[in-house]
Amino acid sequence: MTTQFSCIEIEEKSWDNILTMRLSGKLTKEDYEQFIPEIERMIGAHDKVRILVELVDFHGWTVAAAWEDSKFGMRHFSDIERMAIVGDTAWEKGMTLLLKPFTKAKVKYFDVDQMTAAKAWIKGE
Repeated sequence: MTTQFSCIEIEEKSWDNILTMRLSGKLTKEDYEQFIPEIERMIGAHDKVRILVELVDFHGWTVAAAWEDSKFGMRHFSDIERMAIVGDTAWEKGMTLLLKPFTKAKVKYFDVDQMTAAKAWIKGE
C-alpha cells in the first residue's frame, strides 16, 4: 500500500513491520499531521517497526515540523527498532548522528547508491 502526501510518500512493505518513506522538499507541520497517523497505525499493528527513509531533493523541516518530529520522537522513543536513512549529502549523514540520542532505534546512514544494502540491513539480513 502506498500513501502520497505533498512531500512524503509512504509505502508499507510486505516485509511485516517495515515502512518505507520517501521524503522530498521541505517538511511542514501539515505534512506531519497527515503522515504520523499512518506510522502510529503501523506501530499499533506491529508493536515495533522499522523505517527506511529515502531522502530525495530533501530540504529539511520548517520550525513547526521540527517540533512535531520532536514530539513524535518522545512519544515513540521505544517503538522504532531500526531506522535506515538513505541520502546523498553530508548534512543528511550528519542528521543521522543527531537522531541517535532521541530514539532507542538502531540508526544507520547509507549513501543513495547503497539502497540494496539499506534494504538488507532494515530487514535484519
